Amino acid sequence: MTRAKIIGAVALTLLLSTTGIGLAMAQTAPAATVNRVQSGNIVTENVPALDAALGERLNAYLNARAASVLDWTADGKGLLISTRFGETAQLHLVEGPMMARRQLTFANEPITQAHFNPRSGSQDLVYVWDRGGSENYQFFHLDMASGQTRLVTDGKSRNGGLTWAHKGDRFAFSSTRRDGTNTDIYVGTLADAATVKPLVAETGSWSPVAFSRDDKSLLVGRYISITKSYLTVVDVATGAQTRIKPEMENVALGGIGFTPDGKGVFLTSDEAGEFKRLGVHDIASGKTRWLTENDPWDVDGAELSADGKYLAYVLNEGGWSRLRVIDTTSFKPVALPDLPQGVIGGVKFSPDGGRLAISLSRPTSPSDAWVIDLKKRQVTQWTRSEVGGLNTDNFADAKLVEFPTFDQQDGKPRMIPAFLYMPKNAVAGAKLPVIINPHGGPEAQTRPGFSATVQFWANELGAAVLLPNIRGSDGYGKTYLGLDNGFKREDSIRDIGALLDWVATQPNLDKDRMVIAGGSYGGYVTLAAMTHYNDRLAGGASTVGISNFITFLEATADYRRDLRRPEYGDERDPAMREFLQRISPLTNAAKITKPMLVIQGQNDPRVPVGESEQMVAAIRRNGGDVWYVLALDEGHGFRKKSNQFVGLMAQAQFFTKVFGTRPAAP
Repeated sequence: MTRAKIIGAVALTLLLSTTGIGLAMAQTAPAATVNRVQSGNIVTENVPALDAALGERLNAYLNARAASVLDWTADGKGLLISTRFGETAQLHLVEGPMMARRQLTFANEPITQAHFNPRSGSQDLVYVWDRGGSENYQFFHLDMASGQTRLVTDGKSRNGGLTWAHKGDRFAFSSTRRDGTNTDIYVGTLADAATVKPLVAETGSWSPVAFSRDDKSLLVGRYISITKSYLTVVDVATGAQTRIKPEMENVALGGIGFTPDGKGVFLTSDEAGEFKRLGVHDIASGKTRWLTENDPWDVDGAELSADGKYLAYVLNEGGWSRLRVIDTTSFKPVALPDLPQGVIGGVKFSPDGGRLAISLSRPTSPSDAWVIDLKKRQVTQWTRSEVGGLNTDNFADAKLVEFPTFDQQDGKPRMIPAFLYMPKNAVAGAKLPVIINPHGGPEAQTRPGFSATVQFWANELGAAVLLPNIRGSDGYGKTYLGLDNGFKREDSIRDIGALLDWVATQPNLDKDRMVIAGGSYGGYVTLAAMTHYNDRLAGGASTVGISNFITFLEATADYRRDLRRPEYGDERDPAMREFLQRISPLTNAAKITKPMLVIQGQNDPRVPVGESEQMVAAIRRNGGDVWYVLALDEGHGFRKKSNQFVGLMAQAQFFTKVFGTRPAAP
């Protein structure tokens, strides 16, 4: 999912006066004509002239900021957050509730991952960024004392999973350095991270989880698919491995960390039912004590305090978050203050374990940093992110709805969940146009956090926005998660058809003005839905979407290919290859006669640029109407504010065109 970015008033004026977008034809060119314009790193084809008034209004929404908690300083006096004041999100330090955010990094690319060295008195900060959306992430060391920054990794491979040892003398990380395909485990220092030999060098995608308290053991995970992953304890000195639950093959194990005595590990597992439960596993006996067996929801994330005394975890209750903390000695719950309902991320204990920082996002307000004092049972908001001067009282709230689909569950129609955002300024009795926004993943989940884009669509375009969690979405149990795998792929598209049926029954929604717009896997859903329901949809907007499963699987980054095959199917199998070819949107492009918008990043390692360009070409060969936006300095989605502005403006003008209406003046 991309995040909303902005362009300032001066930049907007320049965009209007200097880009080819402002000079393009006011109406979409005939299919046989391609009006291609390049301005800087943006290329557009057949995109109409920019609507200046609508652009100014979009600009206000994209000025909305957010604060994501990353870490505490080693002394526990400050919070490290990622937030954006300029073109991209950067690292900032906040040293108290509502205090000024002090910017630490000034890179041209977004920085959203970073960790302080936990050693007392340390001034070392290691952060992660890539160039141009390539996802070849590199580590950089910022010496807070001197302000000097230097590259730590090799500058070429993909690196991640930075995990400091408790003593702060070294850290574990993962890297594709060895062969570009497999992701190995390394343990190194700031001086030798680029040259150190791997601790684990095996087939697959491996990542570090946590060091034991004495730093002699490292808990690592191996990811195969969202429903199949393993945990292993590795001796840091010898590399010897002890696999957790080796008798279980088809189970999703998630690692959290070691017990204080190092004899056990905290983990999550779906081995005993539909959902991922939290447990503490004794390594010697192989027995697990379950801590959340009465909760019919996934444990969405968990964090141990540095001393191992407390464990915080988050339950995903139908998309909403519920935070809990337990004492790891008694396993009894720790009383917490009430929190606003929303989506929680970035859970981090202070170094002394007495406070817990979280990121909290709500449908009507951006993510902000909150701190809970466990002893005082008090919660304090540390940041308040601006929303471009807009009144949040006017924002659309998220309403959970369900609609029946084509098959049954327990003898009754299967119900598909979705979040519905209705504009508060809607005219009573009016039928609203509808924007259906399927999520990516495909094993992701739309959750009721803040989206400036959704608010803009609802409040300024006057549209009802539906965000469905069609089959294959996470958060609703492993059976639901697997309902779209392999040869069942198009069952998820049938869920979209069922949603169109449901919209037609709603008295305030206009079945004749429905569009679908999704990114990544949601881009595939958009393209596929247009081939199946072209007669019922007014148009579609695909962002970095898969158009052909065969070309996608053969061209996606080497380290991703085996991770995608368990979900989509193995294209090397003749029967599966024939099926994937047959259902691919590119194969069925001739069925699309309604207008289309396609958005793509040139450097996308996940869904390569060829996926969008071959679809655009096919639609045009068939005489179709398609707009195209390409960013030369982006990858899997747009992360720079000026690029996002162009992409979102193209979407907004596309929607108003296919709806046959203009947004009302403010």
